[in-house]
Order: sequence, then C-alpha cells, then structure tokens
Amino acid sequence: MIRCDWAGADPLMMAYHDEEWGVPAHDDRTLFEFLTLEGAQAGLSWMTILRKREGYRRAFAGFDPSTVAGFGDGDVERLLVDTSIVRNRAKIISTIENARALLAVQSQSGSFAVHLWSFVEGKPLQSARQTLSDLPSETPVARALSKDLRGRGFRFVGPTIIYALMQACGLVNDHQTQCFRWRQLGGEL
Repeated sequence: MIRCDWAGADPLMMAYHDEEWGVPAHDDRTLFEFLTLEGAQAGLSWMTILRKREGYRRAFAGFDPSTVAGFGDGDVERLLVDTSIVRNRAKIISTIENARALLAVQSQSGSFAVHLWSFVEGKPLQSARQTLSDLPSETPVARALSKDLRGRGFRFVGPTIIYALMQACGLVNDHQTQCFRWRQLGGEL
C-alpha cells in the first residue's frame, strides 16, 4: 500500500494518514479540534501533537466550543501545569478565544463548518501533488481564510496553520497522487 511520504512508519502517524487526514469534516467540534491542534503544533512536530491529542481532548472538554468559551483565568492556570498538552500560555489562551470567536461565527453563519467551506465553494479542492516538495505551505485561499478569521478575533490562524487545517479537514485533497487515499478522496488525473 502506497501512502504519502510524510506518513512514515509510525503506527500512530499511519493511522492518522489512513483514517483522518484529508477526510472532509463538516462538524464544528471536529473543526475546532483541528484548529486547536494545528495552532498548538506551531513550532513543534505533528507527531508531538498526535501523542498529546487525548490530553487535549480531556483538557479542553472534548473540544466543546461552548464549554471552552466559558474557561477563565483559573482554567488557564490549571492548563499551564497539565503535562498532557503543550503548556504555552499564548496557545492556551488562543484556544479559549477561538472558542468564543467560533460561537460568534456559528451565530452569524449557522455553523463554523458552513463558513469555512464557503471558501472552497462547499467542496474539496482537488490537487495533484506528486511529491512532498509539491506541497505548498500556504495558498491564496488559505491566506484569504486566515485574514477572515483574524478579523473575527481568532488567534494562531496564520496562512500556514490554516492551510494545514484545510489539508487535515479535507477542504483540499493534498494526498500525493500515488497515495491510495488520493483517489479515494476524489483525486483523478
């Protein structure tokens, strides 16, 4: 079975690649989880974040935006000593602020998913990347979405983070063309 080069040989990374990465996500909780994890990953490896994922789920109430939006200073202090997550004050506070911003988007657009997917006209962008070097770190769509989210009060949403979110949540199919998942997720030559 041929996978994207980045999937490597670690069972956790391969499972993530095979079962999640690039699968279209339309659930606000899932999108909030990936927004949080992609922001937490800034400056770190994705493997570090995957290994801490269950800790994040526990620490941030299963990524329920309504619950996380209600977190206060005491929660920030509690999370700063929680070794099951990345203990970075700015990243923790951004997760809480992003939950609040997400709730505002929900009240305006009906759902966070509807808002995000509007940037790709409701369907995954299909790329045809042959090699890892073909993968961009950002795109015009990611830059536009990043700018929109920053304007709405989201943090840790630069274009590179947003493009990673788009890839993870299937707004773009960036599996390499030789990867078995590329065709499964709509890719064709």
